[in-house]
Amino acid sequence: MKNRPGPRCTALLAATALAATTLTGCGYLPGTGDSATTVTVWLMKDSASDGFVQRFTRQFESEHKNIRLDVRIQEWGGIGAKVTGALRSGDGPDLIEVGNTQVAMYAQSGGLRDLTLESVRDLGSKDWLPGLADPGSINGAQYGIPWYAANRVVIYNKDLFRDAGITEPPRTRAQWITDTEKLNGGGRQGIYLAGQDWYTLSGFIWDEGGELAEEAGGNYTGALDSPAAIRGMDFYKELQGLGRGPKNSDEAHPQQADVFAGGDVAQIVAVPGTAQTILKSNPQLKGRLGFFPIPGRTAARPSAVFTGGSDLIIPDKARHGDAAVTVVEALAGRKWQTELARTMSYVPNKTTLAGVVKGEEGTAAMAAGAARGRATPNSPRWAAVEADNPIKPYMTDVLTGEDAATAARKASKLLTDELVDR
Repeated sequence: MKNRPGPRCTALLAATALAATTLTGCGYLPGTGDSATTVTVWLMKDSASDGFVQRFTRQFESEHKNIRLDVRIQEWGGIGAKVTGALRSGDGPDLIEVGNTQVAMYAQSGGLRDLTLESVRDLGSKDWLPGLADPGSINGAQYGIPWYAANRVVIYNKDLFRDAGITEPPRTRAQWITDTEKLNGGGRQGIYLAGQDWYTLSGFIWDEGGELAEEAGGNYTGALDSPAAIRGMDFYKELQGLGRGPKNSDEAHPQQADVFAGGDVAQIVAVPGTAQTILKSNPQLKGRLGFFPIPGRTAARPSAVFTGGSDLIIPDKARHGDAAVTVVEALAGRKWQTELARTMSYVPNKTTLAGVVKGEEGTAAMAAGAARGRATPNSPRWAAVEADNPIKPYMTDVLTGEDAATAARKASKLLTDELVDR
């Protein structure tokens, strides 16, 4: 899932193929000769800076003199059709970055290389973030190797917290509600939470032990009507009701960063990178923004969160698949995970690497939540769900007064209809 909020959130599968910008062999060294294997790599736009790509290419080629890299930057729009076509034809790249929740769709085509052996032997898969690793695993085979993650945290206005007498961020849901109530009044809005922010709702549902959809025998059925999922929706309704966010639109309509930049909103739920958008709109907020993990039911651990980010896949028909595995091992290994996390303010792919972002308040808060990260149901048809997402109107129905159980049953049926393997 391309949850590059603004994530990199899953804007999936437009049908047009787009031309790629190419960063070719940035660090190619004289003397490697024509016998060197050229590995073609597709990376997505804005996933890694040009500087990172050039540094990686330069060092990788210096350490692997028989491999050259041809890195081609792709647009997210239309990438689904482009990747699917490449997997079918065998004329595509050797290594592809894909959104974590897209792996199941590509695996269904049968065109992906099984990387289970490499993931266990060389990459230390036991420590991978579950929100990246689980979507990359289909029927016990690891097709997607986790690359980077991003997830939501609470961005807050430190001045408004201090004015309300709140000296430290809440660590439990109950305290979060109490603090948000305190933040209301005096011209302040305790929280801005749009009515259809279904990614945030998903975390509350998982935190209660519920699911968006459940799998049995390879088939998925909607599960929004389970008692646990309804409890998650009940909490969302309570929290959303403490602000003035719209009940019938998502966090992009209007852009919640612009609302927060007005200066009278105390909190939003967003990825830490949203802070840069806020400061661009209102530079006077510089030094006044803080971050904390979304609180959980108890202080022992933060809430579950939706994990966006990317996995790395290798086509089964790749001309240079073995060399591509070597590239994956480098990109997913400690050195370049550390470099990518610090360069791009991402969460690295392993829980054991969380310490590399220590000192970066927003990224550290994100990493704390990522340890409990989840992804959307691992169905190859989930992209169809997001194209006409029944979770959003379900949320609006509940927030505007419809009985939660009735609305959940209706939404669950719509989810099941979308997830049926046709």
